[in-house]
Amino acid sequence: MASKKIRRRDLIQQVVQERGGVSVGALAEMLGVSTQTIRRDLDILCDSEGLRRAHGRIELAEDRLNTPFEQRAGTNIVGKRAIADIAASRIPDGATLFISIGSTVLSVARALHRRKELTVITNNLSAAMALSEEVSNRIIVPGGEIRLPDRDFVGEEVVDFFSHYRAEYAIFGTAGIDREGGLLEFHQSEVRATEQMRRNATHSVLVIDRSKFGRLAPAVGCHLSDIDTVICDRPPAADYAELIEGLRDQFVFAEEASQQ
Repeated sequence: MASKKIRRRDLIQQVVQERGGVSVGALAEMLGVSTQTIRRDLDILCDSEGLRRAHGRIELAEDRLNTPFEQRAGTNIVGKRAIADIAASRIPDGATLFISIGSTVLSVARALHRRKELTVITNNLSAAMALSEEVSNRIIVPGGEIRLPDRDFVGEEVVDFFSHYRAEYAIFGTAGIDREGGLLEFHQSEVRATEQMRRNATHSVLVIDRSKFGRLAPAVGCHLSDIDTVICDRPPAADYAELIEGLRDQFVFAEEASQQ
């Protein structure tokens, strides 16, 4: 099988695992191919990869439907907690911050529970709810449809929403990081939302665990060198050593820092 076809099918699996389900049309737009090509891919994937068709969508099969967001939030708990603690320690009371979607970012929001008088601008409903427990905080969210089961807002309306605010900090994750250090997402609207936050913040903070290095996604965003601070649980594989060394002053490895 051609490597391009293999990579496209791997990406389809990753998108469905990440989101729980996605339409054929959205996949075709994401991957830059026809809906007929996607349907041919699905003929193969639905036979062997734990996926199923449902009314013009592709979803995880019943035996694998275990709320994908909760699956992600429940992986690498120690690493995500270390990342969250380091990130939260850098945010003072009274700060204004953007918070993006994602399970690692949600861990940071939960770690901010002792902060007071924050102004939080976010499309992550779970993060908004976690931070709303402190009544001195101000929480600002966009309107529109909530994506389930992730409990977040996505789309071009979110890009416009972030364009109307400025913040001291932008805290965000990413779906993957390529060999050159490019940040990858599953859709261009997610790239644009992250970029809007980054540009409108004084200090940008990327929170990731090492599994994101080498993880594929079709939409390319900014480069690691564009980020002010990158907080990761542990150093990635040796393939990325040269990349990390060139950006060493921007990186904080949370599990190492917590042991010092």
